[in-house]
Amino acid sequence: MSFSFLPLTSRFRYPVVMILLLFISSAETLQSQQSEDPPQKRVDFSLHEKGKVYINWGYNISWYNKSDIHFSGQGHDFILYDVVAHDRPSELSLDYINPTTWSIPQFNFRFGYFFSDKYSISIGWDHMKYVADDFQTVKMYGYLDAAVVADPIMKSNMEKLNSKYSSSGLYNSLDVEMTPEDFIHLEHTDGLNYASIDIERFDELWQSKKYDRFGISLVTGAGLGLIVPRTDCHLFGSGENHYWNIAGWGSSLKAGLQINVTRLIYLQSDFKIGYLQMSNLHTSTHNDIDKATQHIVFYENYWLIGFRF
Repeated sequence: MSFSFLPLTSRFRYPVVMILLLFISSAETLQSQQSEDPPQKRVDFSLHEKGKVYINWGYNISWYNKSDIHFSGQGHDFILYDVVAHDRPSELSLDYINPTTWSIPQFNFRFGYFFSDKYSISIGWDHMKYVADDFQTVKMYGYLDAAVVADPIMKSNMEKLNSKYSSSGLYNSLDVEMTPEDFIHLEHTDGLNYASIDIERFDELWQSKKYDRFGISLVTGAGLGLIVPRTDCHLFGSGENHYWNIAGWGSSLKAGLQINVTRLIYLQSDFKIGYLQMSNLHTSTHNDIDKATQHIVFYENYWLIGFRF
């Protein structure tokens, strides 16, 4: 028995041809439409910062490790060990937004330039405040020699302290009280100013796909700079709120979060740890003779509003 496929082929010949023609026609139409429609613009959500500048302003609170302070000058050379101190933030008031008073609270200011999309160099001013607690008891090592002191007020108070703590004038880790009237009061409240140059890095943590600027970035950095305190110190009853002076140097590390609100405005909060080495602190009215040296480890948290151009 034999079979012929001719009838079957003939039956499906025309439908197959029609399907092929429809497919070719549809492909040509689609290609024509694609060539006529403009290409869709792809939104780039990454941040391009190279060449931009920024400026920010904010306020801080700070904490300090216990510090050793070395005093030297006419008739005295001694160290106070583990001195406890705190900051002194201003109470919440209109001072923070009043243009004539907004530099009175503990503030931060910084101006920077992006030399790449991720890195910037900036200069800034951290205005912290440092107040050694009055009436605290600390260990004292050194000597007081009132006999060689010309200032009558200082001479009288040194004699009073020697009669109270050590008749010989030698202090070998003796416990003494930091009484402000006749011994010592120390604060850097106008303030403990840290002027630094920082290198900062910015890494995107999250970026909105709807708004090309809104997002969150991680900010890290390191700084090196000078300490320019205005020290209010009274030593043995002699002293004043001294003028600003370059007292030493400092270094710091920081990390924080930046919230990009618009292309222009951002909010930022950082935590900073730093080391300050001060070797030229004024202590009495005799600035050419009486000095102090102090090392401080500080921790600082600050909040900023910034503008990027």
